[in-house]
Amino acid sequence: MNNQQLFTIAEVTLSYKSKVKASERPKVTCSKDAYNYFNETWNPDTIEHVEEFKILLMNRSNSVLGIMVVSKRGISGSIADIRIIFQAAIKANASGLIICHCHPSGNLNPSESDIKLTQKIKEAGNLMDIQLLDHLILTSESYYSFSDNGLL
Repeated sequence: MNNQQLFTIAEVTLSYKSKVKASERPKVTCSKDAYNYFNETWNPDTIEHVEEFKILLMNRSNSVLGIMVVSKRGISGSIADIRIIFQAAIKANASGLIICHCHPSGNLNPSESDIKLTQKIKEAGNLMDIQLLDHLILTSESYYSFSDNGLL
């Protein structure tokens, strides 16, 4: 490899900088806490209009490192790319995560694809030692927790 070829290779740099002091980060102790944090970030004008998928990233003590929108889509579905989810988790140095999406229909029951996606994310997290702690489904009125209902 000559010098010119060496400089045509992209250099990858990962960084994470929080604007919140570690001592001031909110903690998640139950699904209701996660629901409240996610609910604060949801636009009440669109929760019944389009499906949106978000993740909540946490450290080992379940302090929140951040929330990220993974995708926004149509009425009947949203694509959650597992690679995007874990890129964010790795960049934030997260030890755990909670995934969440809304059902514009108002139906809190998980679909078969919701269940399969949850399993897939859980298995990927196990390989990287990033624990999937819960999957929430939100509506404008309430939420469903996979963990509380024994699906995780």
